[in-house]
Amino acid sequence: MNTSFQQLLSERFEIAFNQIHGSLKKLAKNTTNDKFSALLRLSSHHRMIQAFQDELYQYAKLRNALVHEKKAAGYYIAEPHEEVVQRIENISKTLSKPNYALSIASKDVITFDWEDDLDDVMSKMKQFPFSQYPVYREKECVGLLTTRGMVNWMTDHVASRIVDLSDIKIRDVFQYEQKHPITFAPKNLNILEAEDIFKDYHQQKQDLEMIIITENGKPEEVPLGVVTAWDIIEVDYVV
Repeated sequence: MNTSFQQLLSERFEIAFNQIHGSLKKLAKNTTNDKFSALLRLSSHHRMIQAFQDELYQYAKLRNALVHEKKAAGYYIAEPHEEVVQRIENISKTLSKPNYALSIASKDVITFDWEDDLDDVMSKMKQFPFSQYPVYREKECVGLLTTRGMVNWMTDHVASRIVDLSDIKIRDVFQYEQKHPITFAPKNLNILEAEDIFKDYHQQKQDLEMIIITENGKPEEVPLGVVTAWDIIEVDYVV
């Protein structure tokens, strides 16, 4: 293998490593510690970082060997394998341009209106058996209708008598719902940013139920998809 090719591999490795370092700086917010290992640790709540963490620690050791023992411009004491260089370049691309959260979102969003009849709602819930459904009032999302809320309402009204559901609206059931934290985000939200939103709510001791993705992140816009904590957990990060 000629010297110029060796240098090219080493330089490509160093460039990709520096790009990853820059991505970690963006993820590890509000820190003055610029050390790679510290940034990697501070960003480790992201599942994407967890997937690559062991490799990145090893790449940091290799980078130190390449750079700290450098004697002159264009000279490297060690040469990374081509497969290693391709791998770190792929990781760099993945971290610098993470997929949109919409790519993992449930896009068949079933919504109800505040004035919908309960019998129609129950028929649709049977057809689309989810555990929670966004509810809209005058075209703005006001919260979630959940199967638990429905059960609580039915416990009070259907246990010992027959009820004509055609006279019941969602608004009558909604008072049995607890407050379910939801938030809205624009369609350009990426997966790492979505993870940070769930983390921020958790730090405030709130369990965020879902992120509703709309065109510009406004509650009155049509939902394009919803992301739950389970959607984040189930992502399989493969480069």
